Amino acid sequence: MRTGPTHRRVVGLTAAIGALLLTLSACAGGQAISLEVPEQSEAPFAPETQIALEEAVSHAMAMSASPGALVGVWAPWSGSWVAGLGTTTAGGESAVTPEMAFRAGNVTRPMICDVLYSLAADGRVSLDDPVTDYAVGVPTLTDVTLVQLCNGTSGIGSYSNVLTPTWEGNPARHWNPRELVSFGLGEAQRSTPGEAYKEAEAGYVLLGLALENATRTPAAQLLDEYVFGPLALGRTELPGPAPAAPGPVALPGFQAARGPDGGFDCAATQEMTVRSASMGFTNSGVVTTVTDLGRYMRALAADSLLAHRAGGNEESDAAKLAASRYANPLPVAEGVPAWFTATGGVLQAGSLIGQYGAMPGYLTAAFADPATGLVVVAVLNNSTANPALVRDLAWQLAAIASKAAPAAEQTAPEFGLPWTAEQYGEEITQLAVCQPAPEEAPAG
Repeated sequence: MRTGPTHRRVVGLTAAIGALLLTLSACAGGQAISLEVPEQSEAPFAPETQIALEEAVSHAMAMSASPGALVGVWAPWSGSWVAGLGTTTAGGESAVTPEMAFRAGNVTRPMICDVLYSLAADGRVSLDDPVTDYAVGVPTLTDVTLVQLCNGTSGIGSYSNVLTPTWEGNPARHWNPRELVSFGLGEAQRSTPGEAYKEAEAGYVLLGLALENATRTPAAQLLDEYVFGPLALGRTELPGPAPAAPGPVALPGFQAARGPDGGFDCAATQEMTVRSASMGFTNSGVVTTVTDLGRYMRALAADSLLAHRAGGNEESDAAKLAASRYANPLPVAEGVPAWFTATGGVLQAGSLIGQYGAMPGYLTAAFADPATGLVVVAVLNNSTANPALVRDLAWQLAAIASKAAPAAEQTAPEFGLPWTAEQYGEEITQLAVCQPAPEEAPAG
């Protein structure tokens, strides 16, 4: 199995064997963006694969106390599955449908990094520009660059661990991005800039602010212009600060209520659907749908935005930027497997790239394989559990789909992952936050 960054970038900038040139309907500056991606089989998955995928999602729903889930799995050589599972409320009658919108959480991070790299390809900023060139009020960050903010190596801290109780109790609060940054800066700088990857929510907010100041353009407009519009993501946006559900047809989101001891009361839930996206901004504020997010992940894996700017010229600035983005990944944390690394706004898990995380009411994960075109999106509508649960679900789904039999006249690629579906099924059980009541033994 080849998983090195050089191999991945070659796949992104040139057509993979058997790839189909897919031209999307949207335009950016009058030019359509094209994706060089493996052709997707129009067949559904074989019954045994479909059953295994459904069972994995149902298990994760039970372990996270989620009444509903959204899922999309695309294996170009075999089939696809896009579905809503469960109901919109616990014990409710309204079924979850696949067009429902949700909060994308940390998948926002590669999107704002896409903007950074596109602006760098256009010569409007440099990756190595100090953040202090564009952001006021951060004089101590003279050694921190824009690309370090994207890579998660700035040493800047996070804010959700402090602010989550406030978000739960005051969903109408409008958060100025500078407030979020200030909470992250309140943590002691945890590493020398560029030295190590650390979870740094405030760094991605600061990156959004810096790019706004560099271009005199709001972050939502930058994302529309450089990412959502070119990739035809018609139901993806960075909403304004007003409290709102994630889109006109939203998947309701929930969280177990906090008990008097500070823990969670799993017998009681509070709805989290209506919230302000300002609590996440360019770190985690984007809302989207399964279909849009699947399309985005396919484009991210194929380096479509930079490949478009490169125009086939591998000596262009855009091509060189694409080759560098994931070239020097760092371990996600001490003690993790060697195949779990981070850089460029994404996490790398074996041959997959992607992100995962939580927003109040939602656990979201999305990963894609650059070589084969495999894409997995998973959303659970209860954010009580550790976000690692939805990450493990995405990895479990990827393991199942990686072994899917080829459809008629298709050939399965040489593809393997350094884990098994069973392994992450067990991990999800261990992460259960609200264990289902055991079934009563039959009388006898």
